Order: sequence, then structure tokens, then C-alpha cells
Amino acid sequence: MLGSGMEARPSRGRDAMTREQTMLAALTLALLGLVCGGCNSNRRDRLDTPRVIVSPYDTTNGDVLWAVVPPNNESGVSIVREDRIGDAIVGAVQGVRGVRCLPINRTLAMMESMGIRHVTTESEAISLANALGVDGIVVGSVTAYDPYDPPTLGLAMALYARAGALSHRTNVDLDPHALSMAFTDFGRFDGARFNGTPFSVVSEHLDARDHGVLLELRRYAEGRSDRTSALGWRVYTASMELYTKFVAHHTVGRLIDEEWLRLTRER
Repeated sequence: MLGSGMEARPSRGRDAMTREQTMLAALTLALLGLVCGGCNSNRRDRLDTPRVIVSPYDTTNGDVLWAVVPPNNESGVSIVREDRIGDAIVGAVQGVRGVRCLPINRTLAMMESMGIRHVTTESEAISLANALGVDGIVVGSVTAYDPYDPPTLGLAMALYARAGALSHRTNVDLDPHALSMAFTDFGRFDGARFNGTPFSVVSEHLDARDHGVLLELRRYAEGRSDRTSALGWRVYTASMELYTKFVAHHTVGRLIDEEWLRLTRER
């Protein structure tokens, strides 16, 4: 007859089974950690290519050269920094394939030497373009400005060109691929008017409460923001500086769309 001490002692078979189960559980957890770690690593390391704006110009002899005049503030809001918005527009133009842009300080220095505080006429725009030696010059205005989340920014732009520049070229075609990446016309037109006859004019009013704007903003943020951060792509609505870069990119893209259409109509 077995005593109570012998009844409490586990069998060797059960000891071995428990050790095997423990080892198997530990191995399973380790493998799961490796798999999940690999997933997180791939998620962190995956890169997206940002959408690129393609110009319609013949770049056989090199990229065309633009300059940007800091936009006039017509928003009625006094805290607008026209120089920073001008820098954002320069950055957007620099991102266009086939176009280069002078730094904003070069344009400001030339304006000062010519005694021009604001470019308000076509003749001033063309004179400035000739003095800078650029093919085209972008003149614009800030039509709306609200930096609080969700932000709002309105930009109007006109493209002027010196004589013989940015004109029709014999081999220009409307590129279907370029049109497939054209910017959705969801911005409200502010009815901006510019002096004379600029080559192309656009006016965009981008309110981040609009779902169409948010969809375009999310597409813009792909390849430009950290998807693993707490805010993700919405960091662009939390920062007016980042939102300004998006609006500048979008509006310059619309200006390039208009240039594609203008050159096509000239055929």
C-alpha cells in the first residue's frame, strides 16, 4: 500500500512531458518574436516613391529656369509669412522634372536693386525675368490662411515668361502618362486676376476639412512621412509649415497641368 509521500511524487514521464512542453512553448514564442520583429522591420524599412511632377518643356539643351516672387498677402490675416510661403513654392518648382528654380533670396536681391517692392504688372514681371536671366517667373498671392488644425491655405499663381521662352516646340505632345498623374481639380477657384496676359494662371483654395483635399494630402505624404509615427500622414495637418509645402506642391502641379494644355493648344 502506497504512503501519502509516494502519492505526491510526480512520475518521471510527467516530468519529461512538462519539460518538453515548456521548451516547445519557449521555442514557439521565440519564433513568433522573430516573425513579428521581421514584420515590423519590413514595415519600418519599406519606402514609397513620391509622385513626381513632369514638365512639358523640351529639355534637350537642359532644364528651363524659373524664378519665384514671394506672394502678396491678400488673405486679410496679418501673421502670414510671405517669404516662407515663397520658399515652399521654390521647393515645389525644384521638384518638377525638367525645371530648375532660383533661390528666393536671388529674386529678392534683384527686386531690391531694381527698386521693385511688389510685382504688380506684367512689365515688371518680364523686366525682372530678363534681369535674372530666367525663362519664366511665377507671381502669386496668398488668398486664404488659417494655420489651425484643420488648416486652410489658398494660393494663386501666374506664370510669365520672357520673349521667346517657354514657347511652343514642334515635338510637344500631350503625354497620357502625365495626364494620368494630373492633380484633381478639387480646390475652389478664388477668381484671382493677374495683370496682362500670363502664360498660365491657377488659383487653389485647400481646406483640410474637405475629404478630397485629405485624400490628395495622404497621397502626397506617401514617401514623405514616417508611417510608423503616431500621427502618420496627418502630421501634415498638424503643422502649417508642412501643410504649406503640400499646398505649394499641389498648386505648382496645377500650373504645370495648365502648361501642358497650353502647349498642346499651340500645336
